[in-house]
Amino acid sequence: MIDEPGRTALKAGIAPALLVCAAAPAFFVLQIAWLGWVLLALGIGAAWLTERGRVTASAPSLTRDLSLIAIGLLIVSIIPLAAELDDLAMVRFTLALGGAVAVPYVISRFVYRDRAIGFPWRAHRPWGRLQWGWLIAVLVLGWLILPFYFITSGVYQNWPVVDSPELIARLFVGVGAVGIWDELFFICTVFALLRRHFPDAVANVLQAIVFVSFLWELGYREWGPVLTIPFALLQGFIFLRTHSLGYVVTVHLLFDAVVFGVLVHAHNPGLLPIFLV
Repeated sequence: MIDEPGRTALKAGIAPALLVCAAAPAFFVLQIAWLGWVLLALGIGAAWLTERGRVTASAPSLTRDLSLIAIGLLIVSIIPLAAELDDLAMVRFTLALGGAVAVPYVISRFVYRDRAIGFPWRAHRPWGRLQWGWLIAVLVLGWLILPFYFITSGVYQNWPVVDSPELIARLFVGVGAVGIWDELFFICTVFALLRRHFPDAVANVLQAIVFVSFLWELGYREWGPVLTIPFALLQGFIFLRTHSLGYVVTVHLLFDAVVFGVLVHAHNPGLLPIFLV
């Protein structure tokens, strides 16, 4: 149970966290950079005012943790997220997305002197039948739903045409790498930082705002949020149950394997005749 002071602090912290997370749709959906900057500044400023004189040395600071999320968002926002497969684009993605994970981690670990961000690869227990069953379900659901979404909505055109073995290989690497990064940033960074201050359900909804906004600019548009919102929330929930980065990455990579196959199929009809659409 949350006591009355804790409940008051929770309510006071929601608004700053929501402002910081709302910067993601400003950056990645509306693509209005100055609005994202303003929301980040307002969120961190509001957190500082809320915490002024209240934070003890042993308590996590909302201002610090929101600043780490803000730094990650700012780094990602400096590059266009449209999927491209040329050398320069892949280097650009590597540096920006890698920096969005590495810089908050380094600041948290060596400047703030805490371990707010971690990457727990393995769970303390083996995967059970439910976990293995979900992996199979992800493949089946992806096979049924993703071709219909990508092809009938036309969003596959948000990804470049892959009509040669080299481009197909680059697409495979790119889709997989971004999928792994998603879990490193949205789950192990954003979600982990928010969980220090809010109940798991609240933190999960807040991280989903950031997650889904990024996926929108990446190409999951039209009615894509109908798929990406449940996916983002489920990834947070699964991480809570398994405490395993390895498992949520496996789920994501299986999902992305279907995405890769659908994109190749959509741009090269008949090359992968395994889908219903």
